[in-house]
Amino acid sequence: MAVQEARGGAQARTGAFGSAHDGGCTCGDCPHGARAGHRRAVAEFLLQRDAFAAGQGLPAAVAHSVSASRQWVSDELTQSAAAVAERARAEGQAWLSRLWLRTACAVWALVLLLLLVQSLTAIGSGWTAARTAGLLAAVLVAAALTAASFFHRARGGVLAPVVGEDNRLSTSRAVAALWVLFVAYSVLVLAGQLAAASSPAARDELIAGLGLARGAGVVTVLAVACGIAVLVRRVVGLRVLGQRLQKVRADRPHAADLLTDDAGRGTFADIQYVVISAVALVFAAVRLARRPDQLPDLPWGPAVLVLVSAATYLAGKYAEGGRPVVLSVVRAREAGDLDAPIRTGEDIEIRGAGFVPPGAGTADRLSRMVVRIGPVHVHVPLVPVTGGFSNPTDTLLTVPVPAEVEPGRVEVRVVTAAGVETNACVIEVTE
Repeated sequence: MAVQEARGGAQARTGAFGSAHDGGCTCGDCPHGARAGHRRAVAEFLLQRDAFAAGQGLPAAVAHSVSASRQWVSDELTQSAAAVAERARAEGQAWLSRLWLRTACAVWALVLLLLLVQSLTAIGSGWTAARTAGLLAAVLVAAALTAASFFHRARGGVLAPVVGEDNRLSTSRAVAALWVLFVAYSVLVLAGQLAAASSPAARDELIAGLGLARGAGVVTVLAVACGIAVLVRRVVGLRVLGQRLQKVRADRPHAADLLTDDAGRGTFADIQYVVISAVALVFAAVRLARRPDQLPDLPWGPAVLVLVSAATYLAGKYAEGGRPVVLSVVRAREAGDLDAPIRTGEDIEIRGAGFVPPGAGTADRLSRMVVRIGPVHVHVPLVPVTGGFSNPTDTLLTVPVPAEVEPGRVEVRVVTAAGVETNACVIEVTE
């Protein structure tokens, strides 16, 4: 009742704000208030889940039956979780729409930082043509990124190319994009100096600075980083289609996606790839600052480190994931029950691994899990406990055997929230 009253209050507030949505709106029904609406929906859901976990709020009509009350609670939580998921998607879209301006401001802030650094370093040595070329190259790159950000403002602006199909930041694409931008900036610096050079000797020296012999390390790293980005996308796509990898779409990208897996846990392959690439990129930037008349001379030592790191990252992508599997199915038994065969109307425990894909631990995704018992599809009930759910879990599911299941030998399969179906486990059902 308290939850219904809260929902009614939220609808009343929505009506009050119906004709006055502005930048300070917190009703949750427009982009300006999407974040507040999502937070309010999450708070209501948590309140409802903890109340059910404590045995509160059950109607008298179902309180006498354990199975009926469990099903009623699961249905109520599923409906609330769907509302929370809808609010989360709205917040994610609104966040992406606002992000393009922030990324554009961050790009121009880097240009101002470059100008400040050049001004400070020019105090003793004076302003040079190389500094002018570097600043103009930065302005051109920033202008191009700003224009691209505007045309992709609905997808996160500058971050749009590095957001994967699962709506998470892609580590391989982010690393490749940084190397592409750095090499493009380096070539523009040389082009600016070449345009300002007056003597043929200076022009010849700048053209020689573009030779492959001097920039072989950077070119090799760039090629490998771009190849890894393309190959990883292909590998992940094929593994998902082959049901060897479970992918669940995120509500919105997070910066932590570069260092974590889909469940938010830090992964060694991603972390080492980002760290080593960042260190090599800083080294190459310093080399460019010291010798702006040629492509950054990245020694083969740091270049090989990046190549080894990229190979480790690719191997990690091949090794991650796995198909969910059912190991066994047994009759659920409470303390004091007699041993007996599986009958219709009773609960069974499905033991295995990989039932909850990474990133699918939210209630709306857990509620999508289905167990196929013969021809009958049974939705896995949500069993709330304080702070979470005791069913379903990654290794154990508990579902009732419906009366529609015919006695005899039947197959049991689990369909996860990612749409992947497990192997079959045969059980014997008696009347």
